Amino acid sequence: MPRNLSAWIDSLIFLAAFFVMVLVVASYNVYMATIGLVTFAVLAFFARERCRDRHEKFVAYCQNIISNVNAVSNYAIEKLPQAVLIVGLDEQGVGRVQWSNKALIDYTGAEQELGTPVTEFWPNMILKPIWGMSGEYVFTDGEGEEAKSYRAVYRPIAVDDDPQGFMAFYVEDVSGYENLRHDYEDSRIAIAYIQIDNYDEVLTGLAEAERTALLFEVNHMLDEWMKKIGGFVRKINDDMYLAVMERRSLNSAIEGKFEIIDKVRGLRAANKLPVTLSIGVAVADSQTTGEVGTLAQKELDLSLGRGGDQVAVLLDGKTQFYGGKTAAVEKHTRVKARVVAHALREQMEAADEVYVMGHRNEDFDAIGSALGVAKMACILKKPVHVVLSPMNDGIEKLTDKLLDKPAYKDLLIRENDMSLVTSPKSLLVVVDTHIPHLVAAPSLLERFSRIVVIDHHRRSESIIDGTLLLYIEPSSSSTSELITELLMYFADGITMSRMEATALYAGIVVDTKNFGVQTGVRTFEAAAYLRRAGADPVLIRNLFKSDYETNVTIAKAAASSKLYDGGLIVASCPSPQSNIQAIAAQAADSLLRIEGVRMSLVLFELPQNTIGVSARSVGELNVQVIMERFGGGGHQNVAGAQIKDAKLDDVMRDVVAAAQEYIKENG
Repeated sequence: MPRNLSAWIDSLIFLAAFFVMVLVVASYNVYMATIGLVTFAVLAFFARERCRDRHEKFVAYCQNIISNVNAVSNYAIEKLPQAVLIVGLDEQGVGRVQWSNKALIDYTGAEQELGTPVTEFWPNMILKPIWGMSGEYVFTDGEGEEAKSYRAVYRPIAVDDDPQGFMAFYVEDVSGYENLRHDYEDSRIAIAYIQIDNYDEVLTGLAEAERTALLFEVNHMLDEWMKKIGGFVRKINDDMYLAVMERRSLNSAIEGKFEIIDKVRGLRAANKLPVTLSIGVAVADSQTTGEVGTLAQKELDLSLGRGGDQVAVLLDGKTQFYGGKTAAVEKHTRVKARVVAHALREQMEAADEVYVMGHRNEDFDAIGSALGVAKMACILKKPVHVVLSPMNDGIEKLTDKLLDKPAYKDLLIRENDMSLVTSPKSLLVVVDTHIPHLVAAPSLLERFSRIVVIDHHRRSESIIDGTLLLYIEPSSSSTSELITELLMYFADGITMSRMEATALYAGIVVDTKNFGVQTGVRTFEAAAYLRRAGADPVLIRNLFKSDYETNVTIAKAAASSKLYDGGLIVASCPSPQSNIQAIAAQAADSLLRIEGVRMSLVLFELPQNTIGVSARSVGELNVQVIMERFGGGGHQNVAGAQIKDAKLDDVMRDVVAAAQEYIKENG
């Protein structure tokens, strides 16, 4: 209860009691009652004046408190170490200062008048994307050592006559904290495995003195490079090095785009072969040093699986690639093929049944290699089926011929034709792809616990997990070539049918563009083996024939093409067709035959608002790197991507920009 009100109540009680006593006295003595009544009047007057005085003093006290609070609050706002801004948007959407405290002068070095655009003194401050929301973010102002970091806490202010309202920003200088955080991140340990990926090939035929001189030069280059960026490197094997560095050293290497790759590639021995390095790097986040080393080894495997001569860096949970300019080096020996063939035979012998599938919308390489694996299962007398995707118009001529023959009647099936795989010993062999969402029937991957992958495409970040056997050889021309070599060592005296040999031969012909691209000595040896087994070039020529509409579509795509600087040519197929993907690939191949063209890109429309891109290269440029930016992949010379929920014009603009940027950086 307020003290002023309590005083009033106490006075009233006292006067009432006194008045009652006067009345009692009046019944006995009138004179005494008169004196008491006069006294009562005096006391009542005194009580009223005293209460009024207290009330006036209380009101004055309250007013004094209120005025002091306003003064204190205003003083506190003006003297806050934070800069406080009230910002509004003008008709052009420019954020302008409506009010600010004096701390803004200390932060910006000058007094900001009302109506000044915020971007004039803090150009990196974010306004429109966060307008009307609450939150905080950190932005920087300035460059180099003079740069400052600020944390901005923002809140919306609703105004009745302005639908956009205002925003209140509370900005604090956090440069010290941000610098400390950056120093901590820059000091994190990074581990790198460095391998001479063509060690055996580059030293073949060299004298001992030449070998020593070449390896000494590689060691010297690596030492000098590590000293330059502030790292530490030691040789741990004939062809392997271990490097330890801080994150800041890794940042220097990234800024230089790992120039060591190009410098080492410039070394030439007497056999004229270039020395190429593959590097896998991982940076510690919350992992232990041992875990970082394991991750670095995985990144090296990824780099080697993509063909070598490149760097794979695991940074902030995402892998970044550098290099990859040269084609994968062909291995001169088939030792690995022999080992893989024996391992695959063991897996098939332990299986109750075998299923084979390639990528969706199969081409001749996928179906040819699948038939080659099916042949291996038949040799072991294992039940085998080749699972086809819903769309395979490009190979329907071959599949029709297979279905006409009783021996292949039950071989080709669809995903819907399969009963539930219940046997834990069922084996699934995936050919011509290693990316889970690109297989002919992705749902089957979850139904098999035993999976083998055989592919010739450069390894992608996304790969089928839990494989019993993973055979990726990017130096090979095609998966059909790999399967043919495995057949050579799978069993003695293998007799292939004319259709099986022709299908494998067709796969090699398609992926090598009739033996013109990515072709090595082992490619011709595999082709010779298949010709001796009965491969029919005349049948292949008939399989490759296209109808009139297809040729017209390819001609229209060529007519719509545009040639850019650097040897880039881009075209689009005019309208969707049932086999548009195969047509686009043929169109991209045909555009490479134009003088001066080094890279061709053909865009086409697919169902469900999807845009496809078919990319081809003559070998100088790596189209796989470009397609990976759009969620695709493939090989150095042959790659593709599919972009969902996109428009053709938008995708063409983005793809052309990415290709031009790549050509500019890599020449």
